[in-house]
Amino acid sequence: MATTNQRRPRTAARVAAVQALFQSEQASENPETVIDQFVRHRLGELPGTGGYEEGRVPDAHTPLFGRIVRAAVAHQDELDRLLIEALPQEWPLPRLDPVLRALLRAAGGELVAQDGPPSRVVINEYLDVAHGFFTGDEPRMVNGLLDTLARRLRPREFSEV
Repeated sequence: MATTNQRRPRTAARVAAVQALFQSEQASENPETVIDQFVRHRLGELPGTGGYEEGRVPDAHTPLFGRIVRAAVAHQDELDRLLIEALPQEWPLPRLDPVLRALLRAAGGELVAQDGPPSRVVINEYLDVAHGFFTGDEPRMVNGLLDTLARRLRPREFSEV
């Protein structure tokens, strides 16, 4: 994941949430265990380092990180159903890159929460995260899928536009 020197704790929390959801799925680990591992070993900066070495996410806003991961896991069945509906038939959800799947679930976890940031903010944040992980067409796919998800999960935000 490429980074800049600009400190963005909420964006860092989103990056960490994507990593945690990826780890939970790939290792078949309980999400609460993964959250605990991240809080103890991956969030925060080690003294004398520049930050993102060895998978660390130095500036992550820890409460937001936990909230995203928990919401994504709690609503995973609903989010996956919405993603399956939004994806072309030739692209079933399991065919997606696992990091992309984790990113979409993390964003969906935020979109499910009606008291979070506006949908457009969530989409823009995860586009930034996608650009950090992917250099191909994936960010464009993320934009389209998250727009569809947001319109389904928060229709009121789009009815006034």
